[in-house]
Amino acid sequence: MSEQTSSDQPIWFKGTEAASWVTRFTVGDDPVWDTMLLPFDAAASLAHASGLVTAGIITQEELSHLDIAFSELGDAIEKGEIVISVEDEDCHTVIERYLTAKVGDIGKKIHTGRSRNDQVLAALRLWLRHQMEDLSDQMAELVEALADLSDEHQETFLPGYTHTQRAMPSTVALWALGYAECLLDDMEILSEASNRINVSPLGSGAGYGIPYVDLPREEVAAQLGFRGIQENVTAVQMSRGKYELQVVHALLQGAATINRLASDIVLYASSEFGFVQLSDVMTTGSSIMPQKKNPDIAELARATMHRLSGEMQVLIGVPANLPSGYHRDLQLTKAAVMKSVLITSDLMEAARGLVEGMTFDLDRLNGSKDPALFATAVALMNVASGVPFRDAYKAAAEQKDAWAHQADLSLTEVYKTSGTPGRTDSAGVRSRLQGQTRNT
Repeated sequence: MSEQTSSDQPIWFKGTEAASWVTRFTVGDDPVWDTMLLPFDAAASLAHASGLVTAGIITQEELSHLDIAFSELGDAIEKGEIVISVEDEDCHTVIERYLTAKVGDIGKKIHTGRSRNDQVLAALRLWLRHQMEDLSDQMAELVEALADLSDEHQETFLPGYTHTQRAMPSTVALWALGYAECLLDDMEILSEASNRINVSPLGSGAGYGIPYVDLPREEVAAQLGFRGIQENVTAVQMSRGKYELQVVHALLQGAATINRLASDIVLYASSEFGFVQLSDVMTTGSSIMPQKKNPDIAELARATMHRLSGEMQVLIGVPANLPSGYHRDLQLTKAAVMKSVLITSDLMEAARGLVEGMTFDLDRLNGSKDPALFATAVALMNVASGVPFRDAYKAAAEQKDAWAHQADLSLTEVYKTSGTPGRTDSAGVRSRLQGQTRNT
């Protein structure tokens, strides 16, 4: 820790010191997460300071001194000069000590009208808002990669499966655009969660408001870019964990889509299928088998959904059965949501790398064009001739020569409806993506 922020005692020290193991137990891994929150806590603190001017607690001149100190603090944070120790407990303590060392008694006023309970939520929500904007951009890049893949493989045959058995014809383009469309849904869910958490908790204090000081809550919220405030201060702590759960649930939607995408890639890249070749930079080797080219990235991408599910269980379980108000249990929700966001960011990077780096083996794909995949097409061809479907269905089971004939036709001759094999177009996905990115 830098010299000006060090201290042997917590900011709540009143003469009785906790045992060292108590400090370690209660602080846990908070210094790791609070280091990430430092710039966001500083931004919220400066906005709060401007609110204290309106409330008559500090003067405009004192705010000017604080503004300079916050600027210097921001530079120090960016350079990595500010370190949070277990003894500090959290980023809030570090910032208060830094300001006090810089501007004396003015720094001691900064905590007026705040508790670390509303302070951490303000910093966390600002961090989440920033991170979720980046995640949305990453998801958009993955959608673009899938749309590009579909354009490249408009006519490339790919068998469709039910029960992991060949079922009906498909194309690489249709496969890619199906995942792209699901990711667009996931982006909308992420946007809804981002909007939900974008409310200011400042002014709620420890959960029951601030006596005597009339804080301009809406003004400070607007300054920080929040869409509003949680009006009734008791709602702030009662929503803690719930808002974080909503974020992780949204992240889980994207992870679930990528889970199935990655499962396909692992399967298609296997020797038995051989549909896909993975980029060398997206695979690893074996320590004992020289010939191996392992799809580790795809396998870990597949598993990430389950990691997020574990963090979501923390967010479901920790707040459950707690009475209203703040409880230290709720501290654990911070790590769960922040870890989930960082994991998801890595997941999006992995998924995009897999999609952009894989190539399709056209010979293997064409070799999988089993005439049996076109039995349903024969049944529907019979229906078009006036045969009731159930009769046409039974007849088609025996018309194997007709299967082979259908397999020789182009998919555009067999399918007539847009969004089906041979009738795909990435324009719809791209248009929807453009609309979503404009709205975020």
